[in-house]
Amino acid sequence: MQFLKRMAVIALAGILAMGLVGAASAASEFEGRWKVKDTKGHPFEIVLAADGKATAEHKDKPMSGTWKEENGAAVITWNTGWTTKITKDGNAYKKEAWDKGKPLDGRPSNTSAAEKAS
Repeated sequence: MQFLKRMAVIALAGILAMGLVGAASAASEFEGRWKVKDTKGHPFEIVLAADGKATAEHKDKPMSGTWKEENGAAVITWNTGWTTKITKDGNAYKKEAWDKGKPLDGRPSNTSAAEKAS
């Protein structure tokens, strides 16, 4: 009887551990392709990968960087020095971008709608 109890506890612990791992690796709502616009209103796409990499092609120039979710926003640090945030704004999303060296608590250099591509 003790053996069966131990096996049940071990099985339950395994199930709980798998659930926690699954929850920890759950996809962020920000992962995927985003349609945004640059400072002149030209459209381009940003791709946020599950591994924390960010890519885009802007004016036929590839961009790369990293991203992480912070306080309900995707914060992207680009190899160009720019920083971009995608945040939920009511029922929609918006993109804000700061030029190299600009503080993130200051006014963004650019703001546009952000739409998750399917």
